[in-house]
Amino acid sequence: MWSNPAFDEHEKLTLVHDRASGLAAIIAIHSTHLGPSAGGTRFWHYANPDDALTDALRLSQGMSYKNAMADLPMGGGKAVILAPKDGTKTPDMLAAFGDAVEALGGRYVTAEDVGISEADMVAVSQRTSYVTGLPADDSGAGGDPGPYTSYGIYLGLKAAVQHRLGRSLDGVHVALQGVGSVGGGLARLLAKDGARLTLADVNAARAEALAAELGGKAVSADSIMTVPCDVFSPNALGGILDSASIAALDCAIIAGGANNQLATADHGSELAARDILYTPDYVLNGGGIIAVTYEYLARRDGVAVSTDTIDAKIAGIPGRLQAIWDEAASTGQPVNLVADAMARRAIGR
Repeated sequence: MWSNPAFDEHEKLTLVHDRASGLAAIIAIHSTHLGPSAGGTRFWHYANPDDALTDALRLSQGMSYKNAMADLPMGGGKAVILAPKDGTKTPDMLAAFGDAVEALGGRYVTAEDVGISEADMVAVSQRTSYVTGLPADDSGAGGDPGPYTSYGIYLGLKAAVQHRLGRSLDGVHVALQGVGSVGGGLARLLAKDGARLTLADVNAARAEALAAELGGKAVSADSIMTVPCDVFSPNALGGILDSASIAALDCAIIAGGANNQLATADHGSELAARDILYTPDYVLNGGGIIAVTYEYLARRDGVAVSTDTIDAKIAGIPGRLQAIWDEAASTGQPVNLVADAMARRAIGR
């Protein structure tokens, strides 16, 4: 771990193995400077366990930055459950994972992520109270955070188009990579504003159905990154922006909800050299964590939560982005490094 390039003075790393259930998991706590670390749990099969460690370290650092830039009283953490090759997920595994979260005594608050459902979070919540992203209750807390994530990305993408192109979304061509819960919700919001859409997903039928619904065009997942467009919007897995893919881009803006889009921090400089406006993913996709944080605080403190309060917090995303772009322009630094420096100052580093 100590020599892993993704290690960034993480406060705690917990390796979990439960023989009875077969659970193997990693819980990474990057920072608790602003409050308990918060971040979802990913259920994924890793061909190499070292990749699971790197994923946990990178994602937890990203959550520190995301929560700080959203001005939330939460630190950054993340968990990955190493799924078996056949993808089996059992109630006993979820129970053992809940016990592992509980053992951390509140230093880590978990939620759903890739491969984990709301129902899975309900199962985990039977073993620990340090969980959020649960079904809605009478207080108004809870429910699917996906629409909040989509809404924040929509606001930030619209701000990026205004900043870079000086126009509204009407007629702007957006190429979306990934049209699941978040990407699909984003596509519908963009379509309402008159954007022209090209869609792709590893589930080709899903992209084709959504394209038919919204009057867009579906292309293969392999070709979406080279589609000539105004905005390329990555909303699937991360690490997609490397030297080869950046050289092949034909867009003015990158704005999407996928985590850790840059393969390395140096690739932000390559985007800047090509005059492609980058919208830092952990700022843009903060709507979901804003929603689940308010849910967690409402349940913890026994108070009601208002969707208006959540929406007002999400509405701050464009202003945060503008501050980043302005500083990048004045200093000549790549946008991603400016954002990272702001986030690190916020968490005391």
